[in-house]
Amino acid sequence: MGAGKRNTSKRHKAEDYMRRLFFVSVLCAAMLASVSLVQAQEAGDTWVEPVTGMEFVWVPGGCFRMGCGGFPNDCGSVQSQIEEVCVEGYWLAKYEVTQGQWQAVMGDNPSGFRDAETYPVEQVSWDDAQAFIAELEAKGGDAGLRLPTETEWEFACRAGGQDITYAGSNDPGEVAWFNENSRARTHAVGEKAPNSLGLYDMSGNVWEWVQETVNQGGGSTYSRDNLNEEPSLSQVLRGGGWNYTSWFSRCATTYFLKPDFSDSSLGLRLARSE
Repeated sequence: MGAGKRNTSKRHKAEDYMRRLFFVSVLCAAMLASVSLVQAQEAGDTWVEPVTGMEFVWVPGGCFRMGCGGFPNDCGSVQSQIEEVCVEGYWLAKYEVTQGQWQAVMGDNPSGFRDAETYPVEQVSWDDAQAFIAELEAKGGDAGLRLPTETEWEFACRAGGQDITYAGSNDPGEVAWFNENSRARTHAVGEKAPNSLGLYDMSGNVWEWVQETVNQGGGSTYSRDNLNEEPSLSQVLRGGGWNYTSWFSRCATTYFLKPDFSDSSLGLRLARSE
């Protein structure tokens, strides 16, 4: 009897030791995962979307003065609205969504310029962009994929809120395709220089839809104070396009169109919530 009790006690101690060892192993794994996640959230780090191979760049959060303000060019009433705003960190696609990526998800290509899979998809409405995101998620894409907000877009265009006119330069010719250099067409993504975050074509090539809805109020002046109100709703775009002047390619320029409107200068870029 005594030997049996001793054996039972040893067995219980061994089981308790194994449980503690398992707990410590799980705790260490969680800590390593946490450290890895923090390390991934540094400027310049990348994440690849597995379905399309779309590359994303980490944009650290921060605060900046959003709008045109004292930049050395003529600003319209919309861009002259200066706001001190802050954003949390997020992922933003390094390039505009390409025709190859759109084809892989949607099974078609609405674009007018079909030179290669690396050209930006165009002829895309805001409604089309939302359908693309939903279909990408259905095919196994990350549930956090979405259009960037207008604030996120401008913050990234300015590489963290820098006082710079275009995405990466004060010279549009270095970073943007617009009406004076585009030869009346889109171009493959990534041909122009990136900004300091490693983001390409945020100025020019194709306009990029962002998430916000704006109330034009039957022709009233756009204001960030009347977002998401009825009755006359349009969606906001940023970045300018191949057939517009460089003025529209500035980081501060805001444009808006109806959500079902599409043409050969309208595309998209995705963001991802952490």
